Amino acid sequence: MTTPPDLSFEYRLQAQGYDYIAGVDEAGRGAWAGPVVAGAVVLPLDRFDLVRALDGVNDSKQLTPALREAMVPLILDAARATGVGHATHEEIDRLGIVPATRLAMRRALDALAPPPDALLVDAVDLTAFGLPCTPLIRGDQRSLSIAAASILAKVVRDQFMDALDDQFPYYGFREHKGYGTRLHRSALRQFGPCPAHRQSFAPLREYAGEHSGASES
Repeated sequence: MTTPPDLSFEYRLQAQGYDYIAGVDEAGRGAWAGPVVAGAVVLPLDRFDLVRALDGVNDSKQLTPALREAMVPLILDAARATGVGHATHEEIDRLGIVPATRLAMRRALDALAPPPDALLVDAVDLTAFGLPCTPLIRGDQRSLSIAAASILAKVVRDQFMDALDDQFPYYGFREHKGYGTRLHRSALRQFGPCPAHRQSFAPLREYAGEHSGASES
């Protein structure tokens, strides 16, 4: 059984004089379609029962969709501030996935009021934002703030993908959320990419070429 995320990194920063510490994470970075979505969460470190109040909050990938959705009201109720930002598939194609991920994180942080004075981020280095930044490998499994941000990002992105499924019903976005599953690959072979796909990603260029060749023959 894995150890749940805790507040040790947050308390370490607090001991250095920082108080408004934002955990930041993204969802959808590796998907083939739809946006990349970032969440930012500032927790009240002076609340003695905070860990108990957020019992069950963990890396979003370790939770079922139902559990993630159940955690959102707990996070919103406990947090001092939350923010969500996204970068569209067009921005991903134009900028590249890493800069677009940072853009989504910038937008999530911009939604916080007041702005944070330090950052804890899952793997991504945001020192260019001008704030003390601690990138943590597997941060969503280690920091409660990052874990909460990962859940917000994942739930909001899933809602984006459900809406895309209504708009483009042949691709199964509601089921695979844009990732390169067997169902998704099968739909791409049959229909080619749709406007919601990240055209710059190598698999999409391949499927677009295959579909173009088939339609011209």
